[in-house]
Amino acid sequence: MGRVIRRVAAGVAATTVAGGALLGVEAVLVSRRDFLSADSAPSITGTFGRAFAPPLRLAVLGDSTAAGVGVSRVEDSVAGRAARAIADAGRFVTLDGLAVSGSRVADLGPQVSRALVHPPDVAVILIGANDATHLTRLSRVRHDLAAAVGRLRGAGVVVVVGTCPDMGAPTAFHRPLRYVVAWEGRRIGRAELEAVTDAGGMAVDIGAATGAEFRSDPDRYLSSDRFHPSADGYALWAAALDGAVRLAAATHPVG
Repeated sequence: MGRVIRRVAAGVAATTVAGGALLGVEAVLVSRRDFLSADSAPSITGTFGRAFAPPLRLAVLGDSTAAGVGVSRVEDSVAGRAARAIADAGRFVTLDGLAVSGSRVADLGPQVSRALVHPPDVAVILIGANDATHLTRLSRVRHDLAAAVGRLRGAGVVVVVGTCPDMGAPTAFHRPLRYVVAWEGRRIGRAELEAVTDAGGMAVDIGAATGAEFRSDPDRYLSSDRFHPSADGYALWAAALDGAVRLAAATHPVG
């Protein structure tokens, strides 16, 4: 994480020596923070709903937020909440968690390949935060995300993508570094919306839908590392995705 933040600071430092020096200090401070590890996430798997209800397989791909870092129970993750929502609509849901902490859009290819071993009916992807901190080129984001969504759509999978969250909300980033990462996150999010739409998926702007709530009460919506969402934070994300997830499930025929 520290190396990532230093890259953000280095990219901005070229614009002004004084600003670059300040961002460098902020990057060092963030690099010394203890962030939650991938091992702290729950196992994103399980079945939801009545055993004899029409079956539906749900795959969740993406980064640490898709993997549930920040909570200890699958039920509190976005994946678990999405599975429960579909089950409550009358389906028997098998959940496959394929997300890998630290992933960027370019890392979705192997996750898609694993998903297609047992093709899901619906796939939910949460991705973009690490592309914001790595300053990934927008053209690369568009290309790689469209490729991932296109492969899933080509296999008959209905795809919902939650784009880059509001990167100005995590208080792990100090000002002015937080402003820089937030600006980059918005750019990444717009690129993702374009790519997903062009590839035939459904995109939800997570940052626009939930950023204000996160900023208004970070103690409630952020986990202990002040970067990943808490259970309440993930609940906000799941609520933002709910309409698209239910539509995706309803689009896939029963039987």
